[in-house]
Amino acid sequence: MRYKYLIIFTVVISVSISCNIKNLKVSSSEIVNADRPQPNILLLLTDDLGWQDVKAYDVDKPSPYETPNIDALAKKGVQFWQAYSPAPTCAPSRCAIMSGTHPARAQKTHVVGGAPPTVHANKSTQRLMDPWYSGRMPANEMTLARVLQQNGYTTGHAGKWHMAINHFAFPQPEDQGFDISTANRGATSPQKPNRLTDFASSATSDPYQLDEDGFPFHQNNEDALNFLRENKQDPFFLYYATYLVHAPIHTRSKALLEKYCKKLGLPYPTDPEHWEVKGQNNPYYAAMVEMLDHYVGQVFNYLETTDDPRWPGHKLSENTYIIFTSDNGGMEKAHGDIVTDNYPLDKGKINAKEGGTRVPLFISGPGIDSGVESDVVLNGLDFYPTILSLIGLEKPKDKHLDGSDLSNLLLTDPTDSKLVLDNNGKERTTMMWHFPHASYQSTLRDGDYKFIRNYDFKNNPNTPEFELYKLYTTINGKAERTDIEEANNLATSSPEITIKMNKRLTEILTEMNASYPSYNPYYKGDLEHKETVPTVLFVSKKNNQVNFKYKENGAKVIKANLLYTINGGLRYEEWFKTDAEINTDGTITAILPKGTTHYLINLIDAHNFLVSYPEMPSNKSLKKNKKKYSNYALRNN
Repeated sequence: MRYKYLIIFTVVISVSISCNIKNLKVSSSEIVNADRPQPNILLLLTDDLGWQDVKAYDVDKPSPYETPNIDALAKKGVQFWQAYSPAPTCAPSRCAIMSGTHPARAQKTHVVGGAPPTVHANKSTQRLMDPWYSGRMPANEMTLARVLQQNGYTTGHAGKWHMAINHFAFPQPEDQGFDISTANRGATSPQKPNRLTDFASSATSDPYQLDEDGFPFHQNNEDALNFLRENKQDPFFLYYATYLVHAPIHTRSKALLEKYCKKLGLPYPTDPEHWEVKGQNNPYYAAMVEMLDHYVGQVFNYLETTDDPRWPGHKLSENTYIIFTSDNGGMEKAHGDIVTDNYPLDKGKINAKEGGTRVPLFISGPGIDSGVESDVVLNGLDFYPTILSLIGLEKPKDKHLDGSDLSNLLLTDPTDSKLVLDNNGKERTTMMWHFPHASYQSTLRDGDYKFIRNYDFKNNPNTPEFELYKLYTTINGKAERTDIEEANNLATSSPEITIKMNKRLTEILTEMNASYPSYNPYYKGDLEHKETVPTVLFVSKKNNQVNFKYKENGAKVIKANLLYTINGGLRYEEWFKTDAEINTDGTITAILPKGTTHYLINLIDAHNFLVSYPEMPSNKSLKKNKKKYSNYALRNN
């Protein structure tokens, strides 16, 4: 059938050229079937589901988790073995998928954000400080949902949002292009008083009443199903963001907990606070994975068994593109638990190594072959341009997209990497991640190689500045596993590749105007040039202009940023960054944006030390004292 699609596509393009018709966009519905209505889209984003948590991705020893419905989806479309999230944590991945903008370019590189740079816990023991990063997408962002909404789609969100400084802070889904939004946690709501109590029952009065298959009622999934039931008469876009399998790690199904204790050969837990058995041996988590599979299976079943009101004689599944993936790699440890294990991949969530960014990905729908396994390297950033192309919509005017359009790959040959083109129309061979937090890394995938730049390498014997791994050996499009464990660092033995990839990484980060971590001047250990950091002497203000007088103590000030908030002291206090001007007379000038309530200055010197005035407390101290940054900043009276 694939050749039929290609012939039709060629005829359409030939007609376009001969008639001198410009900007003709051929949708997949036209390519696949002339009478097919506008396709539906289901983007199913799971939370913290690791690459090895899904049975279909077994590579070494079988996963103990049972995922029959997800595995069945893999057979109905394309399973990608080298798919990645845009970031190793939740919020930046979600924002990148919905906006199409790389986290580094968007300055949205981690969860929460929108705060002045400071250390996390202890000023005397932390060498690096995170840069300022945004708390959210801009309110006027031309999101994927907004584009679809403006082109006749009913847009729905069900589940987790977390694209702002708090789950319920502005902007919410309705502010970003969604007609309908629901955010009920359902069965993932914490059990009380602990996870060895409060299990679901068969009682009709139980809000988590067990269904006929023995699974707790889950409102998050019911909300997704309700959206489909109520909006199937129109072309729809459903962004179903599951709360599963994110912490808290627990299950309301006692039967599932008992099942996995028996399957794993482990005693039923007696301590509700901790689980410390290594590997994929957490029965709570195993139950959560199976619950996820059960619930999404209900959604898949609804699409497969429900008549399409817009296309008589066909089911909804025949005209719905499904993208199933995760927001980042599996969380290996959390809140006193060993949760799962991403092995053979190294590390997990909150780390830019393979375990933190590689995710399961299945794509199915009209015109896409079934039962295909592909080694093509993809990223969640690709979803935005791909969805637009699959349904025949042009990219919004002046909208920059950092991902690639995969429609040609999906509809022609999902195994041919040459069909994935970059913004220059050439085969895409590189992919970059920037995570200037926690593990402090930027990484670059170039062909079979993975390069890692570590920022916290000074006086850190356990961390080299550069790492280089050959993940695969690809011959004729077939990738043979070489070192997906990232165990054999080739940075020293292959200096030419290391230098080349480091240079390319710098070029990409520079083009995106990425922000970097800085050294902490209050660190008590050895850190070269710590004694030369500048000092802010005083500040003066006239109208909306502020001037900071500073003294250089041996290191030149090379950058100054004004940090300001327009809602200081409020619940969702949010900080923004703007450039300040460094003058030749030892002063810095900044203009306070309209509405500023509080502000401060950040200086970065030639040795990359960051000095804040006024000095900001650590995050831990702030929370302990129940204060906000505005309590320590300068007030704009």
